[in-house]
Amino acid sequence: MYIITMRIVILMENTSNGICECEHGLSVYVETDHHKLLVDTGASSKTWENAQKLNIDISKVDTLILSHGHYDHAGGILSFSSLNPNADIYLHKKAGGAYYSLRKEGYTYIGINPRIMGLSNLHYIDKDIALDEEISIFTKVTEREKWPTSNLRIRELVNGEYIQDSFAHEQYVVITCDGKSILISGCAHNGIVNIMHRYYSLYQTYPDIVISGFHMKQKKPYSQEEIDLIQSIGYELKETGTLFYTGHCTGEEAFLILKDIMGEGLIDIHAGDFIL
Repeated sequence: MYIITMRIVILMENTSNGICECEHGLSVYVETDHHKLLVDTGASSKTWENAQKLNIDISKVDTLILSHGHYDHAGGILSFSSLNPNADIYLHKKAGGAYYSLRKEGYTYIGINPRIMGLSNLHYIDKDIALDEEISIFTKVTEREKWPTSNLRIRELVNGEYIQDSFAHEQYVVITCDGKSILISGCAHNGIVNIMHRYYSLYQTYPDIVISGFHMKQKKPYSQEEIDLIQSIGYELKETGTLFYTGHCTGEEAFLILKDIMGEGLIDIHAGDFIL
């Protein structure tokens, strides 16, 4: 009998399934034949409280991959390291940049805690790599088709000047197990369509499953132009045949617009959800 050996659990997300704590952030736990893996850590140690509720032993994790250099994905790294000092941590070499969000009150720091850069088990990435036959990481999504307009408020402080964040620090995890290909992206700042194009250029096919925020959430109402953009993204994603799990920074209104187009091809996620 064929036995599924992969397990994917949402440890942290903005909403809860009723069992776990929730906060603005994202963390995905994955078990494969050879790995216990984390992609992102959420914003705080609440993520590990959720893991305990779900009977997931964080001390057994062997690999942690940070999708990009923002606090809501990296805020649990230091507490994770105290619970598990031996896991390898992979982050982009630009993940430690000075990243800010432009808000009503001015520029707010949203980068990672600088103390993270002092951990001894860090591995810096600036190119596509395969860790082994199960886990690969790719970077360099430079296409700007259907780029999220909510990116415009995110800046990097360089030489005293706040410039548009290029999101060169964003990276994407590909997990191959049980005959499936799973693509995990934290927020898809570089645009989920562009990330899918890059995946296709590398693998000549699309992944079976994608887990990612789409960074479409915003406080002000969408303009018709923004609605048109979200709809065009939905139509293109539907054509891939991939099953998408999304949440965190996608936003409820954007999700409903996409869901109307993508139907069963789009599923919302919550802290505590088991995907596989």
